[in-house]
Amino acid sequence: MKIAVAQLNPTVGDISGNLEKIERVVTGLEPGVDLAVFPELFLTGYPPRDLVEKGWFNRRVGEALDRVAALSDRFPATGILLGAPVASGLKIGKGVYNAALLFSGGEIVHRQAKTLLPSYDVFDESRYFDPAREQAVFPFKSETVGITICEDAWNDPEYWPRQYYPENPIRNLAEKGATLLINIAASPFTAGKDRVRFELLSGQAARCRTPLLYVNQIGGNDELIFDGGSFLLDDRGRMVSRLAEFREEVRVVDTGEARLAENFLPRERNDAIRRALVLGVADYARKCGFPSALVGISGGIDSAVTAALAVEALGKDRVTGITMPSPITAEISTRLAKELAANLEIPLKTVPIGDIFESYLDGLGEFLPPGDPEAELARENIQARIRGNILMAFSNRYGSLVLSTGNKSEMATGYCTLYGDMSGGLAVLSDLPKTGVYELAELINREREIIPRRTIDRPPSAELKPDQTDQDTLPPYPVLDRILFHYIEENRSAGEIVELGLDPEAVEWAVRAVNRNEYKRRQAPPGLKVTGKAFGSGRRMPISARY
Repeated sequence: MKIAVAQLNPTVGDISGNLEKIERVVTGLEPGVDLAVFPELFLTGYPPRDLVEKGWFNRRVGEALDRVAALSDRFPATGILLGAPVASGLKIGKGVYNAALLFSGGEIVHRQAKTLLPSYDVFDESRYFDPAREQAVFPFKSETVGITICEDAWNDPEYWPRQYYPENPIRNLAEKGATLLINIAASPFTAGKDRVRFELLSGQAARCRTPLLYVNQIGGNDELIFDGGSFLLDDRGRMVSRLAEFREEVRVVDTGEARLAENFLPRERNDAIRRALVLGVADYARKCGFPSALVGISGGIDSAVTAALAVEALGKDRVTGITMPSPITAEISTRLAKELAANLEIPLKTVPIGDIFESYLDGLGEFLPPGDPEAELARENIQARIRGNILMAFSNRYGSLVLSTGNKSEMATGYCTLYGDMSGGLAVLSDLPKTGVYELAELINREREIIPRRTIDRPPSAELKPDQTDQDTLPPYPVLDRILFHYIEENRSAGEIVELGLDPEAVEWAVRAVNRNEYKRRQAPPGLKVTGKAFGSGRRMPISARY
């Protein structure tokens, strides 16, 4: 069977725009294509969240599905398989299915609802959808098709040590006689997930002795990034065809074509992270309607990497750097900011904050007297808040998106200023630890020096007081980032982390800092997710708590 794999980039809520993508693909197919397959919930974009609770939204979905049926009637030789929310008809429950709908000859000939509804990490599908009551195969063209949706393919007892669900829909469909398994998905990117997907689905296909087609969406939707990488596996779990990553592609694959299997090669981790962040920035700006972006450039590593990613995502003509020196700012920092802007070929605007800072101190003098150690931190943070206000003023004036530059290590420990350097519309590096930022900087410089070498080599500093370095306050970043990985991503306790050989004092400090700064993170801009456990919707901790 010839199948057009439509790995596309939907916009959440843009039903008419997503429908147009479906129509362009189907009308542009060559003769002889039996089926066009689109990703999970493609008609609404994923994740639609509370939109599926709104009656007007669901009526628009229904109208769009009528248009898909009419399209199918115009092209009766080609089936259309896509994901959309549909009424479940159940009197008890949410009343909505996350469904895969197969159109042929002007009507829906098969409907399969999602069986396994994830409610961990960033997923919250049981909030919105009812699970399928059964899985069924369907004869179509030369195949007996078994359709699953994303998570339905992930509950493989041979792969995971812990099972989240009591059944395995892939195995159920194979036992019912499926000769072709299709999984439509909206599977978010995390570093290394391409290998997990392949190993998991390859094992499923091989054990079921059934070819498997996996169709994933691409694009950035809020904090989530979808990397595509759709593929077709043969009945031994070998790669037959693999689509592009981080970009749209429509490719026709033939399930009956005899050919040599391809070797699966996992992506290089840091390059995958770079491409994911670039896609995340580009789509956030485009889908939210921002014509350009602003980056506060300090001469440090975080702002340099953020600016470089922004230029790759949006182009040099749509990114502006702003440097805001104070009397404390080292001359080398200003010079490095200018050098970076020259390398990126972006404009750099200079707004000195010395006089503004002094006016703040004049107004607050009796409350923040010089020499008072208890007032020192507040005086330092005023500088960061002035810079945040300046960036937002430029954003108001020019309609630009402010990209905040803080990394995961800072966000975790609260080494950032609320309403200061945390200001912005999108936090580009908030799920990348400081050590990862340095690795990304080296990758960005792989062909030529974009980020000045001195920026990478100099000790990092917030430059809010003379001769300040991050390590005055924080443990060394290689140590800190190991602790944070074990605590945040692996959910280990402080005692368990110490048993791994890490310094007890550093562990105690880091864990305490993470716990007491949840209130800051709750007020941060959305951050692009690239690890297994990102702050925000993927990690939901209480604020007013003791633990």
